[in-house]
Amino acid sequence: METREALRVIQALADGVDPSTGELFSEDSPYQHPQIVRALFMAVGALQQREDRQRREQRLPEHSGKPWDDAEDKQLGESFDAGMTVTQLARQHKRTEGAIQLRLEKLGKAQASAPARFKRSA
Repeated sequence: METREALRVIQALADGVDPSTGELFSEDSPYQHPQIVRALFMAVGALQQREDRQRREQRLPEHSGKPWDDAEDKQLGESFDAGMTVTQLARQHKRTEGAIQLRLEKLGKAQASAPARFKRSA
């Protein structure tokens, strides 16, 4: 069962609805007991977190989070020295731009980037 389908079923149960028929559960149904409803809503939250994590992972490049090896470090340094941009390097190495920037810093090829500054809205 896919996470999305499990989430749909558990959400319906938590809402007091039979996921198969769409009918409301009677007041004496175990699915209407407050402790059961709370547990179901906790399960909904956990499934939503899992779904969000899966969505994030699908958007990340293929090698995101994988360790770097000497050969890839060498190729990264050579490509950077040849004038490739961080964006181009990220595509080439199938990693995020942040990972490329940090690796270039570690290899001594780029200066440490300044911490991000957040502006407060008025």
